Amino acid sequence: MKNVFLTGAFVILAQWFSSQSFDNQAHRGGKSLYPENTIPAMKNALQMNVTTLEMDLAITKDKKVILSHDAFLSPELITKPDGTYIPKDSGFYYKIYEMPYAKIQTFDVGLKKLERYPDQKKMKAQKPLLSDVIDACEAYSRELKRPLPFYNIETKTRPFSDHIFHPEPEEFVELMMKIIVKKGIQDRVIIQSFDPRTLEIIHKEYPKIMTAFLVEKVDDKKMAQQQTHFENIPVEKFRMYPNHLNGVAGDMKFLSFTPTIYSPEHTLVTSKLVQECHALGMKVIPWTVNTKERLKELKEMGIDGVISDDPRIFE
Repeated sequence: MKNVFLTGAFVILAQWFSSQSFDNQAHRGGKSLYPENTIPAMKNALQMNVTTLEMDLAITKDKKVILSHDAFLSPELITKPDGTYIPKDSGFYYKIYEMPYAKIQTFDVGLKKLERYPDQKKMKAQKPLLSDVIDACEAYSRELKRPLPFYNIETKTRPFSDHIFHPEPEEFVELMMKIIVKKGIQDRVIIQSFDPRTLEIIHKEYPKIMTAFLVEKVDDKKMAQQQTHFENIPVEKFRMYPNHLNGVAGDMKFLSFTPTIYSPEHTLVTSKLVQECHALGMKVIPWTVNTKERLKELKEMGIDGVISDDPRIFE
């Protein structure tokens, strides 16, 4: 469904979002506290001072849209059906795009203890369907009598991994947007991506949907590291997304339009960057900010929100 008809409620909510002084976003549902990209994480975030639930999407072999930051079953997170762990050097073997959803459901994502997140609650959990996440979060928000949340949804696509980790962006967007429109949350959705192709499709076919351009610094060394994982992929494919080597102006050359939000890695943020983005009509929402001290510094620079692993910094 394209060129979605926008109701009066959409306009009101979009205006509400744009008028907010600050947007508190729970990264992957707040993975410092609960297993990332799971329904328990999202529900926990809804109990805290969070405006927006941030999450990542992947596509399974049978075309199901699920929450997952990695395009494979990560050795860092996963417990196999027999209770053992995936060897550290074999993560790419378990590609989500090559596995049906029923099989993925037999792997656990919440039991393995993570040294980086000692406060994360351990529990049995699976990678959920996007549709189930939306249903759970909408119902729980009403149960809590809190405002319905916004959803910041990342399309995990890159030009160099089409047909390896995911379908081409047109199909990815179609599968994702079919669910978003069916669930009636398009007035509270931000689509974010490092991949300009995804955002261009959203802008053309769903022009009223809010978009966020994700940005990180990618030098030759980092690009070479990425290339080692992909054989026979032209080097040009690795240069088709922003690298921040030429600042905001350089990044914006990758898009034909101005997105709602410019979302850089937080160490890239300066007062000058914020001013440049605001002059172009973009909000600035950096990632991933995990201390109150850093949050305070960034607020003083004039940012419009942050994406954080730890929603406790918003208290």
